[in-house]
Parts: sequence; structure tokens; C-alpha cells
Amino acid sequence: MCIIETQPVIETRRLTLRSPGAQDIPRIAALANDPEIARMTQRMPHPFGLGDAEAFVLHVAAQDPARAVAFVIEHEDLGPVGVIGLHESGDPAPETGYWIGREFWGRGFATEALEGALVWAGRKWKRRALMAGHFADNPASGRVLEKAGFLYTGEVRRPFSDARGATADKRMMVWLA
Repeated sequence: MCIIETQPVIETRRLTLRSPGAQDIPRIAALANDPEIARMTQRMPHPFGLGDAEAFVLHVAAQDPARAVAFVIEHEDLGPVGVIGLHESGDPAPETGYWIGREFWGRGFATEALEGALVWAGRKWKRRALMAGHFADNPASGRVLEKAGFLYTGEVRRPFSDARGATADKRMMVWLA
């Protein structure tokens, strides 16, 4: 029988990935209220305020940990720098997504967090494959996914992005444990 962690914690070299809590709401709202972050996601609205951050934290707390998990990405010195999540979708494998606050771009935090989440997904969540995608106009996210071992599938989807208010090309990738 597989025991599912209800609030897993993942430690990497510089980061801790942990469940978001009420104490994180102001920081999540401040970091996420950036149009350049929101437009690179499907479901994040812009503007993103305290109410949105509170709704996110409550949504994560109510998730079935066997089907979805989300983490605040916390740097040992800088505090929360972003969010990463894994969730079952309509694909055969769960999907992962992440965002990092703009002031922390280019420091390798997304790659480090993703690599930690992948190890956890394989060992603790018992997943052998994960899906991910990035908007075609966000090649930096594609590089993060490639560094973590994701491969392009050749599929391009056109999901609606809440922040863009429009559909956009999303290049799909897969990771196999």
C-alpha cells in the first residue's frame, strides 16, 4: 500500500518546497501580481491580489494529495520565490507547472525546484511520467524543462490563458522516470 504524504516537504541544495500556508499569502500575491509572470501561465489571472493568493492557498489545502500537490518554492535566504505544482489533467500522465518571481529569474531556482519535484514525484508519488508545456513565446521555460530532462513531444496545443485573455501556442513536453 502506498502512503500519500498530505503535506510533503522537498529539500534541495538551496530550496525548500513546502505546502503554502496563510503566512505566504502576501508574498505570493506580491510576486504573482506581475503581468509577465501571469501571461506565461494558463490559469493565473492578472491582476493577482491578496484574494487570489488566499483562494490559491485554500485550493491547495483542499486538493486530494493522490491527484495534485502544490509547493511554495522557498529559498534559504530570500524566502518564497515562486510556486510549483503537479496535478492530474486529461493527459495519461500528470502535468507540472511553475513560476518564479521576476526578481529571481536567471538564478536556476526553477530548474532546481523542478528537479527536486521530479525526484519526489518518482519516489514518493510513484509517477513514472509527467507532462509539461510552455507557451511558444516563453523559450526560457522550455530550457528549464529541457535541463530537468523533459523532451518535446511535437504536440502544440492552444489553451486559453486567463491573463492574456486569449489562446496561445503551448509546446508540450514529457518526462519519463
